[in-house]
Amino acid sequence: MNYDVIGDIHGHADKLEQLLLKLGYPTKGRSFSAPKGRQAVFLGDLIDRGPQQLRVLEIVREMVEAGDALCIMGNHEFNAVAYVTPDPLNPGDFYRPNRGNTPKAEKNRNQHAGFLRQVGEGSAQHVAWVSWFRTLPVCLDLGGIRVVHACWDQPSVDALWNAGWKPGDLLDDRLMAILHEQNADGSESSLMQARKLLTCGLEIPLPNGKAIQKDGHRFDSLRIANWRAAAQKLSDVALLPRGQEHLIHDMEWPLGLVMSNVEGSPVFLGHHWFSGHPTLESPKLACLDWSAGKGGPLVAYRWDGEESLSDAKLVWAGAIQ
Repeated sequence: MNYDVIGDIHGHADKLEQLLLKLGYPTKGRSFSAPKGRQAVFLGDLIDRGPQQLRVLEIVREMVEAGDALCIMGNHEFNAVAYVTPDPLNPGDFYRPNRGNTPKAEKNRNQHAGFLRQVGEGSAQHVAWVSWFRTLPVCLDLGGIRVVHACWDQPSVDALWNAGWKPGDLLDDRLMAILHEQNADGSESSLMQARKLLTCGLEIPLPNGKAIQKDGHRFDSLRIANWRAAAQKLSDVALLPRGQEHLIHDMEWPLGLVMSNVEGSPVFLGHHWFSGHPTLESPKLACLDWSAGKGGPLVAYRWDGEESLSDAKLVWAGAIQ
């Protein structure tokens, strides 16, 4: 099987339809079918932000159920599950807190508001889509390629699969409870850290009260491109929004931060909001999130069995920022 790996869509069905047609996927009813010998692979973050989230879900789910596509979970799908799953340690609230007037609850409601408005919060449709999100695997090893939303880390993959979240397993309430168990000191469990690494990537704290400003919210951690093994400076691996590079000007390379050389089959990621002209990170790793949710193109990689990736295999729909 050859694969067309597609980055974060974030509710922009117009770009998805343009891209699938450009890749040679003919329409089939309300969805699309794969050319013979091919499958689409969606990297998650189908929802939030964009105006056509239900249309995106309709296309992707019909393709998955017909065998024309595979789809993994992004952090936004995980958040959608956590948003409606009661937290037994906080009666009346959920694993993703959204009750009350705390800054965290307000941020969570705002980030998810578009999806809730389009799906109808608490509706049968809402329940059905969250139930489908629970069926999505956290990552896939397809033999020739590996796909994960934010960071491929083999020990984390093994830990989650051993805990009962292998492809084909359901992210049910039992597993949600296991992920949200806390250590004796109240810190996150190793399984939650593994989940975050795969769906959110490696993050390190910013010092001295610094914070990244994004979408009207403050974030006190810095995303790291830990696959850039040849990096010499923190600025080479820091994934910052444009215009906020000053936040790391006086930061030294953090103690214990180790880059990982990608070996074996190529890895495909989304999540990281790249901008500019789409290009590969290396012959072994491609990030396919080029900010389709913020005016950028929706990007795919057309994989035909090669062990080393090539920029010539990137395909996109939409304007380059």
